[in-house]
Amino acid sequence: MRGGAVTDAVADTVTDVESRTRLTRVLLWLVVAVLGVRQMAVVVRQPPGERLTDLETWIGENGVLHGTGSLYDGDRFTGTPFAGLVLKPLTASAEASLGVAWTFGSLLLVAALGVVAARALPKPVGRRTALLAAPVAITLLMLSLPVRNTLHLGQTSILPVLLVLLAWFAARDDRLRGVLVGLAAALQPTLLLFAVLLWLTGRRRASAASLATFALATAAAWAAVPKDSWTYWIHHVAGAGLGERPDSLANQSLHGALLRLGLEGPVEIALFLVLAAAVAFVGVRRAVRYAQDGQLLLAVAVTGCVVVAVSPTAWQHQLLWVLLAVVGKVGKRASDRLVWPAVVVLVVTLPGQMLLPNVGPVTSVRDNALLLAALGAACATPFLLRTSPYWARPVPTDHARPVAARWRRVPLLPFWRRVLHRPNLLLELLLIRVVYSAYAQVRLAATAGRPLAEEHGRQIHAIEQWLHIDIELWVNHTVVGIGWLREFFDYYYSTFHFIVPLAILGVLYARRPADYRWARTSIGFATVLALVGFWLYPLAPPRLMPGLGFIDTIHGVQDFAKPDYGTLTGVTNQYAAMPSLHFGWSLWCGVVIVILAPKLWMKALGLLHPLFTVAAIVATANHWVLDAVGGALVVSLGFGLTYLLSGPRKLEPVTEKGREEGQAEGQAEGQAAPERARRTAASVPEPAPGPDPARAEAVGT
Repeated sequence: MRGGAVTDAVADTVTDVESRTRLTRVLLWLVVAVLGVRQMAVVVRQPPGERLTDLETWIGENGVLHGTGSLYDGDRFTGTPFAGLVLKPLTASAEASLGVAWTFGSLLLVAALGVVAARALPKPVGRRTALLAAPVAITLLMLSLPVRNTLHLGQTSILPVLLVLLAWFAARDDRLRGVLVGLAAALQPTLLLFAVLLWLTGRRRASAASLATFALATAAAWAAVPKDSWTYWIHHVAGAGLGERPDSLANQSLHGALLRLGLEGPVEIALFLVLAAAVAFVGVRRAVRYAQDGQLLLAVAVTGCVVVAVSPTAWQHQLLWVLLAVVGKVGKRASDRLVWPAVVVLVVTLPGQMLLPNVGPVTSVRDNALLLAALGAACATPFLLRTSPYWARPVPTDHARPVAARWRRVPLLPFWRRVLHRPNLLLELLLIRVVYSAYAQVRLAATAGRPLAEEHGRQIHAIEQWLHIDIELWVNHTVVGIGWLREFFDYYYSTFHFIVPLAILGVLYARRPADYRWARTSIGFATVLALVGFWLYPLAPPRLMPGLGFIDTIHGVQDFAKPDYGTLTGVTNQYAAMPSLHFGWSLWCGVVIVILAPKLWMKALGLLHPLFTVAAIVATANHWVLDAVGGALVVSLGFGLTYLLSGPRKLEPVTEKGREEGQAEGQAEGQAAPERARRTAASVPEPAPGPDPARAEAVGT
């Protein structure tokens, strides 16, 4: 009887998981379609002079691709002469139709690249991963900076990456593999490094074929366009001097980084060659090791990251290899497995300004983020081998259940499991910075202009008069007349808005990890709700309301004859006032301290911060009283949403009964796993075979 119940439970679990997986897969493919349509719309809507700017280096006076003259007359075309020959058949295409066709073809290449990469994941692959890998890969590719840059410029940089992946994971014959790699190298010469990888992994016939194909393609280009070939290979030393300045931020190679550090001349060239040789040696050696371990996709990605680092110029549209390195597994604990993929995705999809602030020594890291990610993947990141005991079975994450809630349906998201240990610090800092950057961008964008903001200000002022709480003018003028008090509130308003919340989060991170996650989630929800308020209800603060007599104690007297108030509104959106996050965040600090502080005097001290803050925002004429009410509302909703979705803050102690329940859940999962594995084997096609183990072992010795 008990065995039948367990079997039924396992069957129900498998059915539920597969239903959710199918729904998720449909939604992901829908996201892919939306992203593709959006990119097509962006290209069509842009005027001819602003779309596909690199492709337009080919466009002649009549809007048709020209085939005469030098490719490098304007220094805008940076491809090889062979790439120029590839584009020759397009000389009869009209500009308008070419833009649409080019973008559509590029999107098809991105889709093919995502499918090939998904099929190349190292085995074993679970059914859920196999079904979702392709749409997830294509989505990440479309969101990445290299693909977005490629689609915007009309570049051909997706094609070499796809050719290399097809050579490793689709081609069945060594000669065909070599031809594909050789064609990719003819489009981007530094990809010849893959010929070395082919040789060292036992595919010597493919390596020779790649070198021969590259030589034939390059010779054909010399015969067809000798002047351009001389310009590219000799005058510009394999294209190193083409395009933008090599020291620009767009060049994410070692050469570009050294130039940005101020090095130049023979010293810079010698140092670049030494560093490039070291990176190539270490990176290719690591790639061979991962190839022998059966992680061919990781080996290809590592080699591609080496190519990025050692190339004289590695423009943004040539950095797709960094994203492919996301397949590597790093860390022994299950909670650490998301750190490397998350860092790579953030670096490859977001501009450096969103990742790190413009502060002193951090600036160099921000400007070279993509290069550092490539170097990390190529030389430093300790990817796990499949022979490691932690490859398939990482150390599990410690979870705990919240105590019973007052309402039976709470938590609304039972799969939101409460983690006991602290999250990874690097990932946490990156996420905080990204969230803050998004917060700042929304604040700047959430404005409907001065007239509407002032109209809303008059509405708020009228409501406060009706409620008899319009004390802002009296408080403002009283504080202005007391010098030391004015200086205190000005300093308090300008200084502690970010310092106190970050300090509280830092203490909780170090001392109480579970409560840190609870507090971080609640302030995150409150901030998102506040951004919605900024967007829906732009509001002029008292100091920006003409005719009411308020004095801006921090920025001085405002010139209301200027719609933008000089440079003041160039820094931030002054109309993002309702709700007041100054007071909201301070109230969050007070609530957290009152709940978590062990001593009564600590709780009382914690309440001083929201008290001083509400006095400061009113005294400096930066907020209305109702703004503070709005701040209190969003903070209350933030705590409430956290409670409803994840349950109460307090957690049940881990007991022997809890351990037994966890073991029972693990047993049910273990019984469900063979069924999922069987269905995976029946439904997921196998990729092209990897290297022969005997040959790989011989190479390794």
